[in-house]
Amino acid sequence: MSAEATNPEAHPEARPELRRRGRSRIDLRRLGRAALLGPTSRDRLPDAIGHVAEAHRAHHPDADMSILRRAYLLAESSHRGQMRKSGEPYITHPLAVTLILAELGAETTTLTASLLHDTVEDTDVTLDQVRAEFGDEVRFIVDGVTKVEKIDYGAAAEPETFRKMLVATGNDVRVMSIKLADRLHNMRTLGVMRPEKQARIAKVTRDVLIPLAERLGVQALKTELEDLVFAILHPEEYESTRALIAAHAGERDPLPGIADSVRTVLREAGISAEVQVRPRHFVSVHRIARQRGELRGSDFGRILVLVGENADCYGVLGELHTCFTPVVSEFKDFIATPKFNLYQSLHTAVATPEGYVAEVIVRTRQMHRVAEAGVVALGNPYATATPDATADPDEERVDPTRPGWLSRLLDWQQSAPDPDTFWTVLRAELAQDREITVFRADGGTLGLPAGASCIDAAYAQHGEAAHGCIGARVNGRLTSLSSALSDGDTVQLLLAQDASSGPAAEWLDHARTPAARIAISSWLEAHPDRAMATTTAARAPLSVVGARGGGANAVADLPDATVRLAGCCTPVPPDAVAGFLVRGGAVTVHRIHCAAVAQMRAVGRTSVAVHWRATADCRVTLLAESFGRPHLLADLTEAIAHEGVEVVSATVEPPVEGRVRHTYTLQLPDAAGLPALMRAMRDVPGVYDVGRA
Repeated sequence: MSAEATNPEAHPEARPELRRRGRSRIDLRRLGRAALLGPTSRDRLPDAIGHVAEAHRAHHPDADMSILRRAYLLAESSHRGQMRKSGEPYITHPLAVTLILAELGAETTTLTASLLHDTVEDTDVTLDQVRAEFGDEVRFIVDGVTKVEKIDYGAAAEPETFRKMLVATGNDVRVMSIKLADRLHNMRTLGVMRPEKQARIAKVTRDVLIPLAERLGVQALKTELEDLVFAILHPEEYESTRALIAAHAGERDPLPGIADSVRTVLREAGISAEVQVRPRHFVSVHRIARQRGELRGSDFGRILVLVGENADCYGVLGELHTCFTPVVSEFKDFIATPKFNLYQSLHTAVATPEGYVAEVIVRTRQMHRVAEAGVVALGNPYATATPDATADPDEERVDPTRPGWLSRLLDWQQSAPDPDTFWTVLRAELAQDREITVFRADGGTLGLPAGASCIDAAYAQHGEAAHGCIGARVNGRLTSLSSALSDGDTVQLLLAQDASSGPAAEWLDHARTPAARIAISSWLEAHPDRAMATTTAARAPLSVVGARGGGANAVADLPDATVRLAGCCTPVPPDAVAGFLVRGGAVTVHRIHCAAVAQMRAVGRTSVAVHWRATADCRVTLLAESFGRPHLLADLTEAIAHEGVEVVSATVEPPVEGRVRHTYTLQLPDAAGLPALMRAMRDVPGVYDVGRA
């Protein structure tokens, strides 16, 4: 199946001249009659699944077809006498679904389960029979599909159905592959249903199934589903797009000529490559028409270049950009940075001397297979695993091919309080079309949707423990929790030790992931008093002044002069210091490296020699930078007191983006204890920096 080729066979009204090249569409009625007649020979595959076998051998030449024969015979005999609403024998449906998967390259186990996917639900066949005949793998997949299809929750049917589908998919991604193919065949034959039911099914397909197909990388299914939904939900726009494509079919198409030029360039460069022209599907043409207005001949398709190795992709790119005029803004490298759905390719666009701009996609043949079939192309994810005879077949298995976004969905769907919330959040999550990877401070990684903030990273890494998150460092720099993350960032999350800490209501404004939003909302509902609190109201700085002051312990070599320690650098013993005479006959003392020293000398202030008294006590002003949290001032004051230091005064400024600045003037009994005091203050949870004023 072509992920981008126009698919008029899915739309009966399309003109015959638009039919794509390749295998003709299968006559399902003929297959149905063959199914009722049964096989003509015990030694060969039944005629009804001959097309399935042909498509399967194209991808897996050495596949054992005997299991498919046995699965077909069981499905045909079980469904015999059942009819679809279209009037066709029911066996035509599992046959069509299996053919779709066979064309995508699904392995034998998936095709076997696909043939049997409705038997347990709609016939007398049991899971034990399936296991005895076909093994645990087939039984596991059929059970996953059956659990989805036999659920009926009334008005909440769709949300609950897809919740169950996600759980089943988490256990085995092949379950979702079968469900997507099942929905595609149902959409192809939707014409027998009432218009209102067609619209309802099409909307669910648009909102959930198409995004899931995109995220699983199954572009071949996704694009045809898009066209079918487009025809049902937007018939007028579909008709105008169909007419636009039909009109273009009668005009000269410049893309074949451009493709010939590309072939010549690559042949002369010694690069072995296959060059194809890929027509756009209906929805793609519609989108391009809305973006660009009037379309030119080169807008109705793209050029696809297939090569053998990754290095050849960049070789092709270099030749194209050398021999044609590149459109730099159109270049994207999805090989170095693959999309979250496994997609890899180089995208570029080149301009021809005739003024046409052709989009070009460059990829290896293996990349092409994965781009078309996604997870279906990965085969059996458990093939190399050591089977465990004691394992419960109903337990969840770790799937090495499970995408990170799917693991996140499986986590948060358990916390969704009701079907409506699940449905709303699911649609929002699926609407995210790009994913980023950020690195944790401990060396692990987190997969997050584009636009995710530090809040999302906190809940992705720590779960409900993230309620106590008080800040983060991104790439070593302190930042607010609301800061958006970029691909490749390193994030270190700082958690409070106080068990009573909780998220602020404004966190919801910056949370993008369902897990974070659901967890924050649940906590705020459980703590309504905290939910009503606000940290945005203007507040005056909080000041605390001690009972006594203290004199400077610096002595100037100037009789009767008043000595003052400069507030800009707050020198303490044994700092190297310099003194300057100022108005009123006073001497101010600065640390020798203070910027004010150079200014004093520049304006001609009189330098005065100063030294420290023999006494060890001193006064110092410290600035503590912290994240706002309850009891922080009390904890800091306690830490200071524990070091035997007296607080002369303290000022706490209002929070700014969750960060608070504390200014302390302290009287130390011994200046040598200053480093230990600063370490003790930094150890208080929520404090990220302490420095001299």
